[in-house]
Amino acid sequence: MATYRRETVIDAPFEEVWAFHATTDGLEALTPGFVNLEIDRVSGPDGEADPDELVVGSRIEMSVRPLGLGPRRRIVSVIDDRRLDGGAGSFRDVMESGPFDRWAHTHQFFADGDRTHLVDRVEYRLPGGALGRAVSPFGRLGFAPMFRDRHRRTKRLLE
Repeated sequence: MATYRRETVIDAPFEEVWAFHATTDGLEALTPGFVNLEIDRVSGPDGEADPDELVVGSRIEMSVRPLGLGPRRRIVSVIDDRRLDGGAGSFRDVMESGPFDRWAHTHQFFADGDRTHLVDRVEYRLPGGALGRAVSPFGRLGFAPMFRDRHRRTKRLLE
């Protein structure tokens, strides 16, 4: 399985950075407009609609239509791990259905005084069987600008 990783230091307290990422508001703010993201439904682990926070078992149903081309692509993502311990926290969303054969995105946050280290790690496998597996390592060429933009947006919005 291929992996992509990006780390940035945000000049904002851990609590603010964590809270920003703990809801779909953060997802919407960090997704570039050209992706045309629509959040269709968010449910908590017990099925309650629009929970205040994304916790283990939360499910996000969304769709994208990059560049406005082609049909909307449905994506379902589930939070399958979440840890919060003082000045450190993480959560992982796993794509249940969508354009990748495998997608597990771990968001990590570490307090450093009034700053926060933000680490994104994505384990993924492209579709297409053996060919997809062979070219998956090249996926990082597309992830680099996307995550660079996400981290810049995070800095701009929170610092």
